[in-house]
Amino acid sequence: MNIFNKIAFIGAGAMSEAIIAGVLNKGFLNAEQIFVTNRSNKERLSYMQERYQIQCVQDREEAVQDANVIILSMQPFDLKAAVQSLKNSISSNQLIISVAAGVSTDYISSLLNLDAPIIRANPSMLAFIGHSATSIAKGITATDEHLAIGVTLFQTIGKTVVSEEADMHIVTGLAGSGPAYIYYLAEAMEKSAIELGLNENIATELISQTFLGAGKMLQQSGDSAKELKEKVISPEGTTEAGINSLIDYKFEKIVYECIKSARNRSVELGKSM
Repeated sequence: MNIFNKIAFIGAGAMSEAIIAGVLNKGFLNAEQIFVTNRSNKERLSYMQERYQIQCVQDREEAVQDANVIILSMQPFDLKAAVQSLKNSISSNQLIISVAAGVSTDYISSLLNLDAPIIRANPSMLAFIGHSATSIAKGITATDEHLAIGVTLFQTIGKTVVSEEADMHIVTGLAGSGPAYIYYLAEAMEKSAIELGLNENIATELISQTFLGAGKMLQQSGDSAKELKEKVISPEGTTEAGINSLIDYKFEKIVYECIKSARNRSVELGKSM
């Protein structure tokens, strides 16, 4: 039996949509294989069904029935009620994948009171275009085979790495939230360029291409970020002047505190369950 015969998404928010859009764009799954349900938002389900032609149902039991993979895709504070409402409908031969930030596999297992295999993943919104940086970790009840299934799924929406669950809080603060940091930096660069007199359209085009090229260079060149940075800097040149300003304003410390704060929030979310 194909493990991806039927996948059920519990939650119809932005992350579910990003994953669904990514796997459909890659042709990894057909629309009829994907079932989605949520707590009460009928309009959201109607939108998802109309846009992606997937199977949207309000009955959670119907959504998970005979599903090979169940993806828990909701806000952490909604997870407890969602899982408890499904505990009598889930069996131990169904693979459960949680993308809820901060929530441990042990906690989900305790809610289910069932030895179902559970995997934790942290895809980003870049799944929409097939470029998510996703880390996955297996819970105590999951095997390497289950982990391989998770890797196969998330590889269709970008780059996937396997980590220890203890590291998932850091990964969430880095890769899960990371796109927002990049967009914030791009926004700041755009505002600065415009204030200095550059046309907005030109600034936007140059910035987006610069980010795209820098990312590909970092991925493909084999050089570290530090090495690539040094290659751009010429002694007493324009780049050095800009970098020196970042150093003076303690940019590296700011980035550290940014990722640390996101990591800490992930920890807090897990403890609040």
